[in-house]
Amino acid sequence: MTISGTESRLDGLALTYLPEDLGTPSDFVTEWEGVDCTQRVWETEVEPGSWRVDLQVQVMRAPRLKDLKALKEFLVEYHERGDDWIPNDFGDDGFASEREIARLIEPGLAVEVRDPFERKGFEAVKAVAAGIRYPE
Repeated sequence: MTISGTESRLDGLALTYLPEDLGTPSDFVTEWEGVDCTQRVWETEVEPGSWRVDLQVQVMRAPRLKDLKALKEFLVEYHERGDDWIPNDFGDDGFASEREIARLIEPGLAVEVRDPFERKGFEAVKAVAAGIRYPE
């Protein structure tokens, strides 16, 4: 679903595309190792009392996120990945792995889009990640 005019916003950034049929959104604000994180998570009840994450978008702010190498190092720690995690390039400002994309919007500001349970698919993750920007 392309959002026009009244795009959704998260921590000052516009989310210009979101897939259809997302569940209920919830926002969370945390800090981890000096990085301020604002996350929106959409969840759907898949059976009574059992919820599944449809999509996650996280905005990360910190001086340590100065380049793509620093962003990758942070995400390795944050998601407890091994040094063997080798994502692919995503345009000039990001990288992608199986169910997620991370982008450096500018030094100190990054975003991550994840579909941890493969509910919307990687094409949706790509479209959401590509559409995150400063509002016009």
